[in-house]
Amino acid sequence: MAKHNEFGRFGEQKSVDYLRDSGYEILAQNYRYLNAEIDIIAKKEGILAIVEVKSRNTGFLEDIASTINPKKIKLLTLAAHQFIVEHDLDLEVRFDVITVIQTDKKIEIQHLENAFYYF
Repeated sequence: MAKHNEFGRFGEQKSVDYLRDSGYEILAQNYRYLNAEIDIIAKKEGILAIVEVKSRNTGFLEDIASTINPKKIKLLTLAAHQFIVEHDLDLEVRFDVITVIQTDKKIEIQHLENAFYYF
């Protein structure tokens, strides 16, 4: 497996651990529907959080806004809608981004709630 894929998986696991420690219940990881994939689907206090994880090394930092384009938002909302229908959920939906950034040997995690709106 390529090194960037390994770090991506590592970042997703760190994000799951962070969310659990913050009181979220993890409902799904790597949920797929058609061409869409949601990294993490979590629930807390009546909110369904659709979480996109971005893992980066300091040498490859880029603006988060440029990585989540309108096409990606459309795919995420499509998959979120399908998950909600499949599981017959009646929850407020929020789209979050968690960044996992490695600087030297330190890992920094940032959770951006309501990172973007889907309408």
